[in-house]
Amino acid sequence: MYWSDALMVHWPEVMEDKTMKKKIYMVGITLSFLLFVCSMYQVIRNYAGEQKAADEFEQLAEIVKQAETPEKKETEETENQLPLEEYQELFHQNNDLTGWILVEGTQINYPVMYTPNNPDYYLKHNFEGKYSDYGVPYIAEHCDPYEPSDNVIIYGHHMDNGSMFAGLMEYETQKFYESHKIIQFDTLTDQVCYEVVAVFKTTVYDDTGFKYYLFANAEKVEDYQKYVEKCKSLSFYDTGVTATYGDKLLTLSTCEYSNPNGRLVVVAKKVVG
Repeated sequence: MYWSDALMVHWPEVMEDKTMKKKIYMVGITLSFLLFVCSMYQVIRNYAGEQKAADEFEQLAEIVKQAETPEKKETEETENQLPLEEYQELFHQNNDLTGWILVEGTQINYPVMYTPNNPDYYLKHNFEGKYSDYGVPYIAEHCDPYEPSDNVIIYGHHMDNGSMFAGLMEYETQKFYESHKIIQFDTLTDQVCYEVVAVFKTTVYDDTGFKYYLFANAEKVEDYQKYVEKCKSLSFYDTGVTATYGDKLLTLSTCEYSNPNGRLVVVAKKVVG
């Protein structure tokens, strides 16, 4: 058989092989393009979500700022007390509002919500009640910000862009703590400061982690002291601050990712006087 005859015999196979390779190449190009488009869509979607959430919270903060009076007035403790002037408009917009949290040196400057009959609602809803990956900081349903309970726990997301409660991670270093010892958490009727007592990491949904999230009210003095002692024993550093029975506690909690189901927790006590 001559070379030309052999070529004629195998030519269909050669062409079929080339056609198959071309199809595979085109499929690869198409899949790569689709993957690129999907990735870009996700990036744009995430950025748009970040910007939308940031704009919404900025507008809320501006409403509070515009309503603030030059001097903070002491308010009488009565059952029918009206919200402080700076929070009245927001409260009329959404009466799930129960206060405002501010931590200097971070992006934490947000309204705080409370829905004891619908726990975790604001985990995935914004201030207007619409779905949001960012949610709004909210108080655990078994705590009471009005009485108040011995401990008020506030949850907030740890977002990759540093928003929501991601700023709490700064408290891992004592250097940051030294210049940010005070946390402001206003209720609707009182402007209150809290002094940081302890900062620690733990885990949830297992038997090894510290179940800080269960403590709202102490049945006896010993229970309160055990809780405070446990917090301080887990703390990254000694703040030199402690709490005794009768002190009102504020616990801020957010996710942290060095451990599965990890949490970073900041515990502070109400500053009196």
